[in-house]
Amino acid sequence: MKPPFFEILAYEPTDLGMLCLRRRELLCEPGTIVTEVTLNHEFLMSSYLTASEKALSEIALQMHSGSSLRVLIGGLGLGYTSWTALESDRVSQCEVLEFLPQVINWLKQDMIPLSGKLNADNRLTITQSDIYQQLASPPDKRYDLILIDVDHSPDEKLDDGNGHFYTAEGLQRAKLHLEENGVLGIWSYAESPRFADALHEVFREVRIEPVTVFNNLINEQQTDWLFFARD
Repeated sequence: MKPPFFEILAYEPTDLGMLCLRRRELLCEPGTIVTEVTLNHEFLMSSYLTASEKALSEIALQMHSGSSLRVLIGGLGLGYTSWTALESDRVSQCEVLEFLPQVINWLKQDMIPLSGKLNADNRLTITQSDIYQQLASPPDKRYDLILIDVDHSPDEKLDDGNGHFYTAEGLQRAKLHLEENGVLGIWSYAESPRFADALHEVFREVRIEPVTVFNNLINEQQTDWLFFARD
């Protein structure tokens, strides 16, 4: 019997630990090839289930009725949040801040599934930077949508230095980067009542959206959580 396909595309040290980009055939779905990212040998993201990453952009766009929207995204990942934003003709500019230069290079080198589409869209700019540091600083420009998919959850962060963002004080600073009627959106793999309370303290409207899918890899349903806020 032919062994399932498995390929390591990149295995690189980063400031957060060992980062791996791999491509493999799913044992539960022979013939289905997925691209996955691990950090310090722990699963981080996959091209297999992307509903919640897409919904982060989709719901934020539904919440904003404007046009010529300027979007700021924290975390490039495999690009599904960015591409979903760019699929809207109401988006005039999409700026992505990615902390890890290795992830940016994967896109430039056409190593992720959406590379072709993303590299061809001149509305997209990608900068190696820390989204949390930028939102903690006084704004030099403002955005209609700010979407963040970096940490596992507000209570399980990739870097402890990100923690201040999830407080009322941190959210107040981030709010200054939003245009009038702007929407802030945050991805999480878990609920966080503490973070929800901080959002309610700072914003007039808070919306929490669970996104549930059936994961064949573990043979059970899984739910990610999206937090949205605006004034």
